This record gives sequence, structure tokens and C-alpha cells, in this order.
Amino acid sequence: MRKQRIEVVHAHMARDYSLASYAARRNPQTKFIATRHVLFQLSRLHRHTLSRATRVIAVSKAVAKELRAQRILDERQIAIIPNGIDVDRFARACVESHNDYALVGSIGELRTLKRHDDFIRAAAVIASRFPEARFVLAGVDTTDSGEVRRQLETLVADLGLKERFSFLGWVDDAERLLCEMDVFVSASETESFGLAIVEAMAAGTAVVATETEGAREVIDDRKTGLLVPIGDVERIAESVSELLKNSEKRHDLATRAQEAANARFSLKRMVDEIEKVYLATDNTE
Repeated sequence: MRKQRIEVVHAHMARDYSLASYAARRNPQTKFIATRHVLFQLSRLHRHTLSRATRVIAVSKAVAKELRAQRILDERQIAIIPNGIDVDRFARACVESHNDYALVGSIGELRTLKRHDDFIRAAAVIASRFPEARFVLAGVDTTDSGEVRRQLETLVADLGLKERFSFLGWVDDAERLLCEMDVFVSASETESFGLAIVEAMAAGTAVVATETEGAREVIDDRKTGLLVPIGDVERIAESVSELLKNSEKRHDLATRAQEAANARFSLKRMVDEIEKVYLATDNTE
């Protein structure tokens, strides 16, 4: 950094905070910027590290609130910059679907806090009402044992959904999958932002999501998506069913969602706001 006269070092992952902070401290002209993506409590080391940051970018108001609650930063150190996505990529991927069945799906790591089991239980209810409905879940099990996926597969079998529910694992073209869906479901118990929700919105797919901190910031209930209580399987099923049986309402919701994603969550908007942080001259150290 000293040799190249680096002016800004920007760390995104907690594992990188300490090294980036140390390198910046060794070079007085270098600003240390960190982005906080999650709501989890910081460790003692990371609390100390971030307290020295020029700016900490929170990807949502919820993340900023959590940072304030930990009382390690001055208000002027915190900048709220929501994540951005390539909205044009999602729009380009979408063409008229010719499926002869309704497709309901979700995308996310196979982790307990994502509550994919609630999605599967809701799928069983929906399946009883819509015999043509099919269900997909994309995402990988990050555990060494693969226990989470096995548990979910067992639940699918127990509920008699094996012929109608598919586990896709990792997908490289998530935008095409989202475009194929009639309804996207996020059943998570916690989301700091809800990136997959925004991607579904950008793809022009109707969204049903639980009322996590992140989802409440992203979705305007009953205008750009439907919000339901966390853990309420019946409400998830009812909301999806409401959209499946009313194509006009589903289309209107999806259209407004896509417009909102384009206006609020573009990459250009995010880059412009981050550049302003880089160019600010007041280094708190």
C-alpha cells in the first residue's frame, strides 16, 4: 500500500477487517473502509478494528441500527448504502414462460435460519390446492456433513412431495430460474438486506417474504410484494395461493416490484454512493 500509494482499502468480510485496518494504520494517507453485510454481533477483535474505520458502510438500516447498538462507532462513521444488483441482467434474462404448470421457488443457502422447512411445509399446503404446482429450491448446504439438505429431503418425502419438489443445488444462472418462477418465497427468520428478494423483484417475479428486518426495507407490503409473519406456514401458503389463483394481481405486483428494484437497487446507484464515501476527505483517525 505504501509503495503503490493506495488511498483507500475497502474490506467486505469480517476475516479481512483486521489485516486491512492494520495496513491502513501503517499508512496515514490510506483510508480504511469496511462494509458490514450481516446482523450478527461483532467479536471483541472486530469491534476494536471497526472502531478505527474511516467509514463503515451498512447495507441496510437494520445493519446500521445493530452497529449503533454496539456503541463502537460515532454516527459520522456510519454510512448506509443498500446493496446494488445488475438489474439489466435480470431484465434481459426474462422472456415469456411457456410452462404448463405453476412454479414456486426459493433461492438461498441451505441453513437452518433460512427456514426452508417452512417453505416446504407451505409447499405441501399449496400442492393440495394447486395440483399443477411445482416447487424448486436452489442453494448449497454449507455444513461439512450435509445434514441440513438431508433433513429437508426427508421432510419433502414425508410430505409426499418428492415428485413435485426439486433441489437444484448451486445455480450459475439464477436470473433465468427466477424468471421461470411464478412466485418467489423467502421464509427466512433473519435477513440483513434480502439480496435474493431484490433479484426476484428485478426479474419481474412476484415475491412472498417473511417480515425480516431486511425484507421490510426492500418490500412495500401489498404493493411490491407480500409480507407474512416469520414462521407462519399457513400465511405463506395463503399468500402464495392468493397470487397463483389471480394472475392479474400477480402480474401487477411483479411489475411494481421490478420498477422499484430498478429505481432503488441498481449497481450504478450503489457505485455512485460508495464513490462519494471514497472521495470524502474527513478521515476519523
